Amino acid sequence: MLTPRRIVASRILVLLTVVGVLAGCVSREESTPAAAAPPTVPLSDLAGLVLAVGDQKGGTEALLRSAGQLDDLPYRIDFSTFTSGPPQIEAATAGRIDFAITGNTPPIFGAASNAKVKVVSTYDGGGAGDQILVRNDAAIRSVGDLRGKSVALAKGSSAHGHVLAQLDRAGLSPSDVSLVFLQPADALTAFTQGRVDAWATWDPYTAQAERQLPVRSIADADGVTNGAGFGIASDVALADPLRNTALSDLLVRYAKAVRWAKDNPDEWAARYSAEVGLDPDVAALAQGRSLRLPADLSEDLLASEQQMTDLFAESGQIASAPTFANWVDRRYADVLKPLYLERA
Repeated sequence: MLTPRRIVASRILVLLTVVGVLAGCVSREESTPAAAAPPTVPLSDLAGLVLAVGDQKGGTEALLRSAGQLDDLPYRIDFSTFTSGPPQIEAATAGRIDFAITGNTPPIFGAASNAKVKVVSTYDGGGAGDQILVRNDAAIRSVGDLRGKSVALAKGSSAHGHVLAQLDRAGLSPSDVSLVFLQPADALTAFTQGRVDAWATWDPYTAQAERQLPVRSIADADGVTNGAGFGIASDVALADPLRNTALSDLLVRYAKAVRWAKDNPDEWAARYSAEVGLDPDVAALAQGRSLRLPADLSEDLLASEQQMTDLFAESGQIASAPTFANWVDRRYADVLKPLYLERA
């Protein structure tokens, strides 16, 4: 996994200017421990509830709908689409959404900004779709060749964490490259126009590039980062009996939907392609390697997240390393445990 090395103090001071993905500032205050869960209520009491759920590239809604898990909902879901995980964390902190699924890095930046959210579930994926791409005609052959080069990526995204880990393994730091913070659509434009040398991104953007552009990968996150996805819920939603109950129900539905997708890969790829407007070949590639199955919020997983958190702090990408476990709430562990054990 990650192999952090020493970063000199002067380098940290130089890089502090990149701090503040959420609301432009980073707090050194840490979240209070997860509060006791309010009592659940009967699902019949949720008839008037609207649960606000953040989505990316249509993935969450498309998966739930394709698996039939949006049928007969005892509450309503209002889906909204975001370009990446960090804006979802920001929206949850601001009370605009109750829940979202992100990659492994947005919760780190959220914790560093004292975001009012908690990690409530996790999904493993291996990280094969999280890649660093270069154009076919580029002289860059390895991560080490990125010294002095520019890399486009979304700040605070899983791509940010992946690049940081790869640089560290290669004996480089962020100051040895030029990190250009762009959301995927803008990063794609900059990359195809030759304004950046490399692009770090995740599926389905990786799959789109691989299938539609003359590119090659110089690194992927498999075995380098934990490749996890995280379900995050707002503190406000977790404190509300109605939303807390709905979230428990939604997490079960999502876990069942992922299991359905794993058991029906061709049908899921076809439906995902139609739902989000992707070429069928792109959808099949992305979902074939990046479908994240429900998993345990284990101590080993949290230790790997803390390791990445520490690396972000040591390299100056955040001002200090929060205790990641303070942003984890295991209240749904018992209801989810049978579902992630099904895959064993």
